[in-house]
Formats: sequence, C-alpha cells, structure tokens
Amino acid sequence: MNRWLLGARLRTLPAAVVPVAIGAACAVGLDEDVVWWRVALALVVSLSLQIGVNYANDYSDGVRGTDDVRVGPARLVASGLAEPHAVKVAAYTAFGVAAIAGLAIAVATSFWLLVIGAAAIAAGWFYTGGSHPYGYLGLGEVFVFVFFGLVATAGTTFAALEQITALSIVMGCAAGALACALLVINNLRDIPTDREVGKHTLAVRLGDRRTRVFYVVLIALSFGLAVVAAFERPWVLLALVAVPLTIKPARTVLRGAAGPELISVLGETGRLQLAFGALATIGLALG
Repeated sequence: MNRWLLGARLRTLPAAVVPVAIGAACAVGLDEDVVWWRVALALVVSLSLQIGVNYANDYSDGVRGTDDVRVGPARLVASGLAEPHAVKVAAYTAFGVAAIAGLAIAVATSFWLLVIGAAAIAAGWFYTGGSHPYGYLGLGEVFVFVFFGLVATAGTTFAALEQITALSIVMGCAAGALACALLVINNLRDIPTDREVGKHTLAVRLGDRRTRVFYVVLIALSFGLAVVAAFERPWVLLALVAVPLTIKPARTVLRGAAGPELISVLGETGRLQLAFGALATIGLALG
C-alpha cells in the first residue's frame, strides 16, 4: 500500500484542496444558501483529478524513460515499484471517481459541467500521455492554472450556488498562480534532465534565470490578487499574514539553488500555498 501512497504524491494534494476551500468561501455570505454536499463532491472531484494526474504522469513518463534519471522522489514505474499497467489502471480509477462525483454535481446543477469535467480529465491524461503530450511543449502551467485554479475555484462556487462570481474568478487566479509556482519549482529542478530527454517544459524554454524570476512573479501575483479581492471582501487581507513564508523560498530560488536544494523549496512553497489558502478562506468567509 505504501507504494501507492507514494505514487499518489500526497504532498501535492493541497493544490487540490486549496482552490475548493477558497471557492466555497467565496460562496459564503451571498444571499443564497450554500449547498454543502455539492461542495463536498467538488472536493472529491479535485482530489481525484490530482491523484489521477499524478498516476498518469508516473505511468507516461515511466514508459517513455523520462523519469529514469531524476532528482526528486522515486516514481512507481521508473523505479520498478509497480507494473506500468497497474499504474495506468490506478490513474483510470482516480479519473473514474472524479467523473462519478462530477456527474452527480452536473445532474444537480448543469450538464455543461460534463463538458468541463471531460476536458479536465482529458487534460490530466494528455499532460504527459499520448503521442504529443502538451506538458512536453511547455504548456503544463496553463493546465494547472486553468484546472487547479480557475475551474476548481469558480467551479466550486458554481456547485455551491449555481452561479459564478467575479470574486471566485479573481481568487481562482490567485490559487492558480500558487499552484503554478509549485510546478515551476519542480520543473526548475528538472531542467537538466528534462532537456536531455527532450521534455521542453516552460522552465526549459524560459531557461534557468527567467524561470526563477517567473516563480517569484507568480507568488507576488497571488498576493496582489488577494488585495484586489479585498475591495469586495476586506477580510481576505488575512492572506497577507502568509507573506513572511515567501521570503525563504524566494531567496533560495533567486540565489541560484539547484538540484536537491530545490526539494526543500518545493515543500516550503506547498506550506505557503496551504497557509495562503487557509487564511484566504477564513477571510473570505468573514467578509
């Protein structure tokens, strides 16, 4: 069982929880009552998609040989901990859970959500899967920003109220920026090995120096958007309490840390994302 928890990459799950929490908080305080069982299903969708993407990436990168030499945690296929077919089945199972939960929300709200859900699952698989994975073309950040930022946040608000608000879009962009920052650090660490195997991530395309600046810009953007959201919900400024958590990882990245040194930055960025998400959620709920 431990190997499957390893493959699920539990440390990445905050990226799925934070936008749902923020989206639910955006719904609180409006005239209509929040439908909490649909919010709970939105969380199931987001978590299942994240786990499905993790298994799908493990499978696709493993069979391509992309993960044969890596700095980060071991992967199931590349390390031989699990058979490729079993990892593929795990990915399909996670996507299936997301599809079932999403269908329940769609039946209760709008069948247009089925189109969005299908797009999210397809995007999750073809990130590194298929003959022309878009993650190898430098478009991974687009997927993360859209589906683990805008869609997860605004989609949760819609599930709760059957409407999308401007606030949920602004905060969805904030959540997406932080989720992208995690991916940017991961890809910054892997620039040397990704370049060797022809995986042209955005970090490979931007180069080392500009990727480091991009990481800092994404973090600054998330807090800047929280300030914008404060014009409607002033208490969201509680998220600024997390600003000190940006100092250490930003300094480490800007001073040129590489390889294993960036693993700690990944953890610090994850903790920043959690802190920002928790504080923003409380602030949005307070109004």
